[in-house]
Amino acid sequence: MASRTAISCGIARRLSSGYGFATRSMSSWWTDVEPAAKDPILGVTEAFLADTHPDKVNVGVGAYRDDDGKPVVLECVREAERRIAGSENMEYLPMGGSVKMVDETLKLAYGENSEFIKEKRIAAVQALSGTGACRLFAEFQKRFQPDSQIYIPIPTWSNHHNIWRDAQVPQRTFHYYHAETRGLDFASLMDDVKNAPNGSFFMLHACAHNPTGVDPTEEQWREISYQFKVKNHFAFFDMAYQGFASGDPERDAKAIRIFLEDGHLIGCAQSYAKNMGLYGQRVGCLSILCEDELQAVAVKSQLQQIARPMYSNPPVHGALVVSTILSDPTLKNLWLKEVKGMADRIIGMRTKLRENLENLGSPLPWEHVTKQIGMFCYSGMTPEQVDRLTNEYHIYMTRNGRISMAGVTTGNVGYLAKAIHEVTKSS
Repeated sequence: MASRTAISCGIARRLSSGYGFATRSMSSWWTDVEPAAKDPILGVTEAFLADTHPDKVNVGVGAYRDDDGKPVVLECVREAERRIAGSENMEYLPMGGSVKMVDETLKLAYGENSEFIKEKRIAAVQALSGTGACRLFAEFQKRFQPDSQIYIPIPTWSNHHNIWRDAQVPQRTFHYYHAETRGLDFASLMDDVKNAPNGSFFMLHACAHNPTGVDPTEEQWREISYQFKVKNHFAFFDMAYQGFASGDPERDAKAIRIFLEDGHLIGCAQSYAKNMGLYGQRVGCLSILCEDELQAVAVKSQLQQIARPMYSNPPVHGALVVSTILSDPTLKNLWLKEVKGMADRIIGMRTKLRENLENLGSPLPWEHVTKQIGMFCYSGMTPEQVDRLTNEYHIYMTRNGRISMAGVTTGNVGYLAKAIHEVTKSS
């Protein structure tokens, strides 16, 4: 038998000669990996945190802040957590998540007394907030409609493009925002809907369009729904701001209700990040309205199978918070009061920002600040003007000019308005 020394020497010779082994050294596996580009939204917060200037302002973050610029935990959430504490185990949820949370969530989107819920025609699973819900649907679309593509509005939340790209679903775009009016380009939108191949998939913002804050009117939604019916298009709604836009969850679900009234089979992503402040809990829901209960059972089973290798099952704590709040009339009423309070504060900040700009004698029109709705104001500022705001005034926002109105406070609105006036007055 060969000695251990001889065997070791043989291995060493093979290693040095490359015989029988890959010649790549163990230290060079990842030499071709380049640093990823910074996320256009999250990178803003990183830069803000690194800035030591005492008057710095962050109006880039898509998270609610109170009038002191501090994060908020809703009282209904605190009370739900008090009730949950020590009373629940930490076992895995099913792949489809919390049945109770999903049931309560469907009522928000489809209606408290929805016939579709009663008929069990909705395939729904708990998802990792709205992002996870969109990702699950994109994968489902690719798997069961492999030749389809997705139409996404221009502009949109930047991560929408990442989600469908990583699911390998081809993307097309449709007109949405009209830069000159700071409003909806409805005529071009309708042309794109009409010209898309029959049976196309469209990704729609249910309310508080991100980043523009521009929503179709009820009449325009009805026209969009009608044309979708004519073309047999599929509408997938991303509803990240229900209740947070107007302060009324029923009003904010109007687009979805119109499509349901018109007989569409739709998909819907819901999130509790904004309207309950559960950003880090990652609580959401994906639902797909089906032709009948049998089809809904099949679709849900496939959604669960897609989730299984991704993350197996969703987290439990946030789902318990949501189900506790929505299933208790007292807590639900408290939530409705608090979400309206958040929406009203943002609406009030829009008014103050516009008033400050107009009082400074700005030569530009600022009506769009108060006409738009939701967390974001699409200001119309250029990337160069945004760069000046950051470099000269330490004000941070995304370079497309999107202002997070949640970051505007009574204390900084005057400073923000003066800075905006200075970088835009010459234009």
